Amino acid sequence: MAVKILTEHINVPNINTFEVYRKMGGYTAVEKALKTMTPEEVVEEVKKSGVRGRGGAGFPMGMKWSFLAKPEGVPRYLVCNADESEPGTFKDHYLMREIPHLLIEGMIVSSFALGAKKSFIYVRGELMYVIKILEKAIAEATAAGFLGKNILGSGYDLELVVQPGGGAYICGEETALLESLEGKRGNPRNKPPFPAVKGLYQSPTVVNNVESIANTPWIINNGGETYAGLGVGRSTGTKLISASGHINKPGVYEIPLGITVEDFIYADEWCGGIRPGHHLKAVIAGGSSVPILPAKLILNLANGDKRLMTYESLSDGGFATGTMLGSGGFIAMDETACIVRNTWTFARFYHHESCGQCSPCREGTGWMDKVLERIETGKGNMRDIDLLVDVAKKIEGNTICPLGDAAAWPIASAIRHFRSEFEWHITHPQEATQPGAVYRGEMELV
Repeated sequence: MAVKILTEHINVPNINTFEVYRKMGGYTAVEKALKTMTPEEVVEEVKKSGVRGRGGAGFPMGMKWSFLAKPEGVPRYLVCNADESEPGTFKDHYLMREIPHLLIEGMIVSSFALGAKKSFIYVRGELMYVIKILEKAIAEATAAGFLGKNILGSGYDLELVVQPGGGAYICGEETALLESLEGKRGNPRNKPPFPAVKGLYQSPTVVNNVESIANTPWIINNGGETYAGLGVGRSTGTKLISASGHINKPGVYEIPLGITVEDFIYADEWCGGIRPGHHLKAVIAGGSSVPILPAKLILNLANGDKRLMTYESLSDGGFATGTMLGSGGFIAMDETACIVRNTWTFARFYHHESCGQCSPCREGTGWMDKVLERIETGKGNMRDIDLLVDVAKKIEGNTICPLGDAAAWPIASAIRHFRSEFEWHITHPQEATQPGAVYRGEMELV
């Protein structure tokens, strides 16, 4: 069985309580870090681990920590991004709900490493019941002496605050999150300055997501080099994957980075294959913002080698034949899925969630939404396909934050790999608009 870093004890009865979590070895990383290590040594272990940000960007977490400015007399902050709004992604929600003390322990260790005396967990506003779970866990940890003043007699103080968000996808972008945390409209900031220099309240700030921070207790207890020994190459450790779609066993899986995509989809240990009587058509590997790939390209690289569940392998081939691991929102589709309809669904989402600050995103997402609606409802023409590609190109790379790219990539990749399906919707409008209608032309199914 593969090593489990985050979910080893997740099914233990009452693991969400301090008492049971402590019995299973919880908070030993806090004891080790505060009693036997310096903040610099904790940062160094995280750097050795090679752990990369699990929110989507995949930037090395230890390196991000080392960028934090440390001016005299200025507070520093750690902010946990628990907004998790990417369609198809629900692994952070699962972690917070089932084993909240793992995140709390990670926040304490990480805050100590960064010299933060007050830290925040910013949770998507719709998840109020999860916020209550976290607040209960914080109260239990405080009562046990692991939060508050002079933790474990170390002289280190930490206040941990859970802040509900306003339910805006844009607040998953770290600077928009900081604006929201300060009580402002969640608009992304121009960079530089970066949050490591001027973040929350114009003070040095690190923003990491739930899964990233939850890895730190294991790294401190077992060593950064041990963590780096798991996985493949620069894709070290394990990864939580939110698996959904036309598979037999949807759910959250902690996988060792480096298994093949084919194994992840078809092995009984993971997704258990495509539902009976159907075949794999396409996969969105890392949440709605990453390029969609047809079955043949998600299972194999362009050279025929098996594609792996790693940052590097999934991106192999660029956007021509590759995609991204992203936030780990793995959506599998069989031959009954309509690519046009799914693309339009994503386009409506990004149009709705654009903050409106940048013209290319504000206007472009609306245009893509309208054109895709036209095609899906049988009113499109062949020029619309190239129009969508042109609009996507004009959005990509021309916005303050990545939401514009996130809106453009799914549409460009859907047309790149499934153009014939878009053409069928235009040339057969009466057939395509029937309830449950699906393109049955040439498709490479697996």
